[in-house]
This record gives sequence, C-alpha cells and structure tokens, in this order.
Amino acid sequence: MRINRQLQLLALVAITACLVTWFPNEVNAASVKQARITRVNNHVQLLHSTTTARPASVNDIVEEGTVIRTGSSSRAELTFPDETVVRLAAKTAFSFKNGTRDLNLIEGAMLIQSPKGANDATIHASTGSAAITGTTAMLEYRPGVYKFLMLEGTGRLYRPGHLGDSVLVGPGQLVMGNPNAAVSDPVDFDIARFVKTSRFMVDLPPLRSEKLIAAESQKQQQEKSKKTLIDTNLVIFGGGTRVSVLGQAQTNVAGRTTAGSAKPHSMPEATGAAQQ
Repeated sequence: MRINRQLQLLALVAITACLVTWFPNEVNAASVKQARITRVNNHVQLLHSTTTARPASVNDIVEEGTVIRTGSSSRAELTFPDETVVRLAAKTAFSFKNGTRDLNLIEGAMLIQSPKGANDATIHASTGSAAITGTTAMLEYRPGVYKFLMLEGTGRLYRPGHLGDSVLVGPGQLVMGNPNAAVSDPVDFDIARFVKTSRFMVDLPPLRSEKLIAAESQKQQQEKSKKTLIDTNLVIFGGGTRVSVLGQAQTNVAGRTTAGSAKPHSMPEATGAAQQ
C-alpha cells in the first residue's frame, strides 16, 4: 500500500510538472499575438472586423488584427509581451500581426522602442517598410509622404519588391519622401530638440532607451563642438515634410529633393516629429 501511495504521488508530481511546463507555452503562444494598452489620452478606439468599435481603456488586451485609431489631440501607447513599446500620435490608425513582426501603420505617426534582445520588428506603411531590432525609431505616413527617423540604434528603410532600394538609417538620421519614389539618402536631425519638443516624449514617462538616446545626443553635441556637425535654420513643425527656413517662406521638399535640403553634415534644428 505504501508503495502504491508513493507511485500515486510520483504520478501526481509528474503530471503537475507537465502542466507547469506546457501551460506557460500555451499562454506565451497566445500572448505574443496580443498587446496591452498602457496609456490612453482623449479619444482612442479599437476596431475589429468581428466586433463593434469600442473606446480603448488602459489595460485593455488588444488582439492581432485589431485597428487602434486615435482621434484629434489624442494619443495611445501599447506594450507587447517582449516589452516593445509603441506610441501613437493623434489621427493615427495602427494594427499588428504576429506580435511585433508585422506592424502596420495605416496612417499617422508612431514611435517604437524595441528593447535589446527583443524580437525583430517590421513596420509597414503603404509601399514602404522599416526593419528594426533593439532600437528606438519614429515613422510617419500620410498619403503621398513618409518620414522615418532613428533616435538610437540602426534601422533599414526599404521598398518591398524593389531590389536594392533600401538604406541604413543610423542614430540621429532622418529619411523622408514619397513612398512611391526611390528611397532617398538620410540627413541628420537634432536628437536633443526632438526629445524636448516631441509629443512622443513630453509629459510621458521616460522610455527604457532614455540613456541610449541621451548618449547619441551627446555624441551630436561633441560633433557640433568640433564643427563636424553644423546647425542649420531648417525646421519642420508638426507632421509632414514641410520645411521652414527660419525667417523665410516655407518650402515643401517631399520626394527625393529632401536629401539636398541640407548640406552634408548639417543638421535641421527640429524634425517633423517634433510636434507630433
């Protein structure tokens, strides 16, 4: 009887161990296809083909295929299981599939902070895509225009189906243009100015990559002191690619002329994301 009792206990332990081993895997398999709403400001909606649109609330679990849409003067933040954070600007529509592997910026602007060791993230916007891993980046897309910038780390901007039409974008670099035209070369932008003025940053908790961004900003300051990086009077206020030359009329530089809007190693004072 004692032997049978011991065998029963061993069997129970073995079954329990199996459940402990298997259950987390099942949970993880489901959770990688979800994200959690961690911040809502004003009017944010969740839309899915199988359900009625509803207002988003903090701690809501968002399933893949759901469209998160922000209204005017509204913002939202999502956090994925691998701790990747996505912040959405006003008038933005965004969805995802397979966790961060397929992020879809339908329209608007988003900031993504992917921690070191996180899954590769691919952001699709119209005919263009951006691939990042363990970096902090911003992407904006409106019909006929896009803007992609890196705050820290390196990303690749490319057009799927167009062999060789891609460019590496490093920290403190910006690419903008027409999504139906060839990808242009990066130009520099002022990281410190972005951090101080962008609605992706202002009045929000610091990103996990805050120190990495500060380090890249410090490198720019050192380059400025050595005159290898020079401030310009070019500023982009708010979304889009309309460049203001301080004290002069505005100039729209959407398209491949973007790279020529600043001399080599010169730096616009702010970027279009600064007012997002």
